[in-house]
Amino acid sequence: MNYNQSDTLVIIPTYNEKENIEAIIRAVTSLDKPFDILVIDDGSPDGTAAIVKRLMQDEFAGRVHLIERSGKQGLGKAYICGFKWALAEGYDYIIEMDADFSHSPADLPRLYAACHDEGYDVSVGSRYITGVNVVNWPIGRVLMSYYASAYVRTILGISLRDTTAGFVCWSRKVLETIRLDDIRFKGYAFQIEMKYTALRLGFRIKEVSVVFVNRELGTSKMSGGIFSEALFGIMRLRFTKFRRNQYPE
Repeated sequence: MNYNQSDTLVIIPTYNEKENIEAIIRAVTSLDKPFDILVIDDGSPDGTAAIVKRLMQDEFAGRVHLIERSGKQGLGKAYICGFKWALAEGYDYIIEMDADFSHSPADLPRLYAACHDEGYDVSVGSRYITGVNVVNWPIGRVLMSYYASAYVRTILGISLRDTTAGFVCWSRKVLETIRLDDIRFKGYAFQIEMKYTALRLGFRIKEVSVVFVNRELGTSKMSGGIFSEALFGIMRLRFTKFRRNQYPE
C-alpha cells in the first residue's frame, strides 16, 4: 500500500451513471475519514468512464481508480473483480456502495467504525434493523424487499434483517477466506450468498441502521430477473453450498 493510500476502498459499480458519478466521488472524498474509490464501469455508453478519468487526472490522482469492463457482466462479477483488486492493493477494509446516492456517503464512517473500532468482520447498512427506513420507493417495492428478506432469513436460518443490502463493509480477512471464484450468483442473490457464506464461516456481522433513498437521477438497474434469482436461488443455496466441500463445516 502506498504511504498516502487510505486503508479503505469504496467500490462503486456503474452502468450509465453520468448524472451521479462526479457528485458521488466528490461526496465520498470530502469526508473527514479518507476513503479511496474504485469505479468499475461496464462499458457505459453515456460516458461515465470518461468523467471518472477526468477526475482522476485533474484532482483525485491516487484516490480514485477505474476498471473498465466490456459490457454488462453483472453486479456480482463487478464486485468480485473489485474485491480481488482491493486485496492485491493491500486495503484492509472494502466497502460496496451504489453510485446513485441511495446509500449516503455520510454513513461510510459508521460502517467503517463497526469493523475497525468495534471489531466486527462485516458491517451492513441495514434498511430494516430499526423498522423500514426507505424513502421514495413505491409501497409495492418496499413490501417486496422487506418480505424477501424475511423469506431469506427463514430459509437460510439466519438473523440478518436486511439480507439483500448492497451497502456493506468487508474486512480483509473475510474476503481472503471466502473463495470468491465459487460465488455463483450475479444479481441481488450475490449479496445474500456473500453474507450467508461469511456467517457460515463464523464471521461476525453487525447491521448498522441507514436510510435508503431511491435514486433521483438516472435509471434503476433492478429487474424481475434479478429479483427472481434472489427469490428462487435461495433454496438451492441453503442445501448445496456447504455440501460441495467448498469449506470445512
